[in-house]
Amino acid sequence: MGETVTRVEFAASPERVFAALTEADLVRVWQYGSVLETDWVPGAPVRFTGEWQGRVYAQWGSVVAFEPPRLVAYTLFAPREDLEDRPEHRFTMTYVLEEVPGGTRLTIRQSDPRPGAAEGESTGDPDDPVLGALRALIEATRD
Repeated sequence: MGETVTRVEFAASPERVFAALTEADLVRVWQYGSVLETDWVPGAPVRFTGEWQGRVYAQWGSVVAFEPPRLVAYTLFAPREDLEDRPEHRFTMTYVLEEVPGGTRLTIRQSDPRPGAAEGESTGDPDDPVLGALRALIEATRD
C-alpha cells in the first residue's frame, strides 16, 4: 500500500482551515473548480466532479470521519481503465488539524492500495499548486 503524508502550517485558526477543506464553495477554489457533494455524515456518499485540462472527471466514495474542526476523512475511487470500483481500489484521504502557536498544522495522509501508488512524506512543497491555492484561500483573510 502506498502512503503519502504532507504536513503544512497555516496562519489561521483550525476552524478556517477546516472550512476550506469541507465547504463546497471553498473546495472549488483550491481544487481546480471541483464540485463537492456530501453531507459529511459518516457512511454517506462523497463525490467530486469537474473538468481538468478539457476532460470531465468524477471521483466518488464515502465519508469515514467528520469531527469539526479537527478531523475529516473519506474514501475515493478515481476511475481508471484497469480498475473496477471495489473497496480495495479506493484510497483514503485523512486531514488532521492541530492548533499550533500562530495557526494550524494540517497533516494530510493519503493511504492508497491501488497498484503503482506513491509513497513519501513532505512538509508541503511551496511549489505545489494545490497547496499554494489552499494557502492563498485560507490566509486571504484573518480570524
